Amino acid sequence: MLNRIKCLESMIEMPRPRIPRRVLNEPNVTYFKPAGVMMKQLEQIIITVDEFEALRLKDYEGMEQTKSAEKMKISQPTFQRLLLAARRKIADAIVNGKAIKIEGGDYKISRRGDSMKERSRMSGFAAGPSGNCICTKCKHKIPHERGIPCYQMKCPKCGAEMTR
Repeated sequence: MLNRIKCLESMIEMPRPRIPRRVLNEPNVTYFKPAGVMMKQLEQIIITVDEFEALRLKDYEGMEQTKSAEKMKISQPTFQRLLLAARRKIADAIVNGKAIKIEGGDYKISRRGDSMKERSRMSGFAAGPSGNCICTKCKHKIPHERGIPCYQMKCPKCGAEMTR
């Protein structure tokens, strides 16, 4: 009987396991700091990758919250909490002159099962080892280098981001 009670008590105390949030890509740039302030003098805040993704989908892509939540495979209230946390942290960093570091969180990179349209528009994933990287601004083409995603390259003519 005592073992049964202990077992029930341990079940009550256990939190529900977290479901990893879906993220299209990890951010290319993961650190921002105020100009003219030395790193050792700065306080920093950390925005998790899943908070960053919520911000990207809602504020940068202009997607509706319900659609954004579906993309991340989370509920709309959870998406709202991530978005508010990210916005609060960014506001704190801007108002108080803190550095912003993007790292960690409970996420999974979403590769399979996403629409090909989304992947090719964002970064050209799964386009194969050959072909060209194309500038998103001036349409300049350069041969793709195997092992280096096009979105990590900059156009040699205008400095804009490349894509497949």
